[in-house]
Amino acid sequence: MAEVVSSVAPLADERRQLKLLIDHVSDHAISLLDPDGHICSWNRGGERVNGYTAAEAIGQHVSIFYTAEDQQLGLPQQTLERVREQGRLVGEGWRVRRNGEQFRASIVIEAVRENGVLQGFVKVTQDITERYQAQRLLQDAQRARQHLQQFEGVGRLTRGLAHEFNNLLTTIGNALDLVALRPMADARTHELVELAQAAADRGSLLTRQLLAFSADQTLVREPVSVPQLLEEAWPSLQRACAPSNRIRLDIAPALPSISTDGVQLHSAVLNLVLNSCEAMPHGGTVTITARLEELLAPDLAHPTRRRYVALAVTDEGGGMPPEVAARASEPFFTTKEVGKGSGLGLSQVFGFVSQCNGFVDVQTAPGHGTTVRLLLPAIEEIEYA
Repeated sequence: MAEVVSSVAPLADERRQLKLLIDHVSDHAISLLDPDGHICSWNRGGERVNGYTAAEAIGQHVSIFYTAEDQQLGLPQQTLERVREQGRLVGEGWRVRRNGEQFRASIVIEAVRENGVLQGFVKVTQDITERYQAQRLLQDAQRARQHLQQFEGVGRLTRGLAHEFNNLLTTIGNALDLVALRPMADARTHELVELAQAAADRGSLLTRQLLAFSADQTLVREPVSVPQLLEEAWPSLQRACAPSNRIRLDIAPALPSISTDGVQLHSAVLNLVLNSCEAMPHGGTVTITARLEELLAPDLAHPTRRRYVALAVTDEGGGMPPEVAARASEPFFTTKEVGKGSGLGLSQVFGFVSQCNGFVDVQTAPGHGTTVRLLLPAIEEIEYA
């Protein structure tokens, strides 16, 4: 029996063409929604991007792709309402796959109308997580480079002033010692000498902070295990905070060592913890985390990805407005009352981390607390001259 061959070419049917076209787009999830937001059609790209088969997706409301927080805020409904009014919406945000994994999505939604009557929506979703992360890495590297360039010029001036200031303090200290040794010095003289010596000691501390900021202090660099350092520093960190404040450690396992001065790193973490506790005068939790992150190095002339140990200190305080956050690392800038701080705490941390070939990232917003991250290169990534 002869085989019957259709006279119609396989792709002559426009409906079949459209189905094959949509179904074979594997990197975009394309779906048709009814006017209420329920899924009516589903392509193979939808299964790849969102993790749902057609049988699982069709009939579900589009809100299943949104995070629980966005659902509570009513974002799916608000989005569809905007498309009804504007006809089209382009944007991006975090979405959820069937297995609960979150991904960054680029989304286009268009209203489908026939004779002016809304028939539904066409929704196209693309997974852009890798591109989003690459952009964030580049932004972090650019911000770190700007900080480094800013500190280089100020650091040179500060270094010269610190050395001159230190010479003056040495002369003052020696003179005070001689005055205290004079046999005719009475009790009042000794009292005044002690006050002056205390002031000289504070000046000496200020000098050390200036040198730390200007990256002119001598570091005793050696392999340091961050988990071990935090464990040893735990008692002093607890003593630094008021009873109403609690410190919590969250350290990732198997972190590589870093090459740094353990004493200076301890001092930097203690400085950040003190700042966090001061930001929570009525109590709260200071969280210290340590994670391994792969980031772009700040030297954008030769952008390379490196592994960093990210040591972060997070508080639940009031956070900083943008204009304050932008100046938080400047030497002598402080929002505290006169006599309550030198304004060198965070700039000292910046200087120290810069000497270790790392950089600092500050994340803060009013009402959302502050996180200061010290990004220190993993020891296997450091190139020695």
